Amino acid sequence: MSQSGSQAAAFFRDVVVRRRVWTVRDSDGYPAPLTSNGRRSMPFWSSAARVKKIIDTVTGYSEFESVEIPLDVWLSKWLPDLSEDGILIGINWSGARAVGWDLEVKDVIARIAAAQGA
Repeated sequence: MSQSGSQAAAFFRDVVVRRRVWTVRDSDGYPAPLTSNGRRSMPFWSSAARVKKIIDTVTGYSEFESVEIPLDVWLSKWLPDLSEDGILIGINWSGARAVGWDLEVKDVIARIAAAQGA
């Protein structure tokens, strides 16, 4: 399994257990950088430690603060809005450039349901 693949698997396993996701924001709001295919993706992490590592080690994220979101709020409010706006979901981005898988909202919802055993 690739590094991004293992990070994605950890994301779905962890958010089901913790019932939380984390993202980042600064004074301008929440980032949604362009991906290599020209679509925007908003990053989310499955633990406070993962997002803190990105803030501490990736220069482009050093001015951001972490934001904790209850899983039920993320599923019911955030994901529908992001889907409507055509924004992908960045899953546990990692590494020196904070990269990883970018998934469609519907795929994120399906994988969370599968991780919950639904």
